[in-house]
Amino acid sequence: MADNTEKTSLREQLIEAGMDELNEYGYQNFSVRRIAAKCSVSCAAPYKHFKDKHSFVAAILEHINTIWTARQETIVKKHAGDGRRQIVEVCMEYIRFLVEVPYFRSAIMLKDEDFDEEFNRPRGRLSALSRALIDRYCEDNDIPDDIRRAKVYIIRSLIYGAALMFDNGEFEYCDENMEIVRSTIEREILSATQPNP
Repeated sequence: MADNTEKTSLREQLIEAGMDELNEYGYQNFSVRRIAAKCSVSCAAPYKHFKDKHSFVAAILEHINTIWTARQETIVKKHAGDGRRQIVEVCMEYIRFLVEVPYFRSAIMLKDEDFDEEFNRPRGRLSALSRALIDRYCEDNDIPDDIRRAKVYIIRSLIYGAALMFDNGEFEYCDENMEIVRSTIEREILSATQPNP
């Protein structure tokens, strides 16, 4: 029994080190050997937990999904019954998570021709809730499909654009500027339900 706990603990250490590795080196230069050294284990030790580099990175994506899903679910429950507020708060948390947790941003931006369902499924789930909230809000407010698609695009662009601008220093990451982003997202959501003048 103790051996199983030890394996779980090492697996978690490997995933944590793998997130740093992914953030620093990306997928192409991801080194299981470097991660093993960082965890003070043999080069073969990670392969007791992950079939290969590909499944290792997929496990990292699953781990990130678990963290991100828990954060989103907390927000959705806190604002139950208020679809607009859920969207805004999940979007704001998405931006914070992208800025403050670099490996999350690295995971979302991963791109490789060899990626398959093992990668694309967890990567797709990273953004699934924000998209589902927008879809549900549009449906509840009888917003046509073409406008819904535009809203998904615009709001997701606001999320990624704000996170990138904060990250590269173009826009200072501070409460005042986060409020600018919040009001822009709120205005974009509200404009979907307001008649054109």
